[in-house]
Amino acid sequence: MLTQLSPAIPMSCPKGNGRAIAVIDYSEEDHLIWVIALDDTGEIWSYQNPFVRMQQNITMNRILKK
Repeated sequence: MLTQLSPAIPMSCPKGNGRAIAVIDYSEEDHLIWVIALDDTGEIWSYQNPFVRMQQNITMNRILKK
């Protein structure tokens, strides 16, 4: 199942920061696939759950630890 995200979710992935514009759910036995439009280049990449993270958002008290 493909779900369009509105609004897009700010995320980071191996290629950099971007906005998740959709999520693909193949089944309960597979990772979710996040479709991310990169901020710097506009490229669109798809990544499995283990390779993406939410971006830091101090307003929402989401402070990432390094």
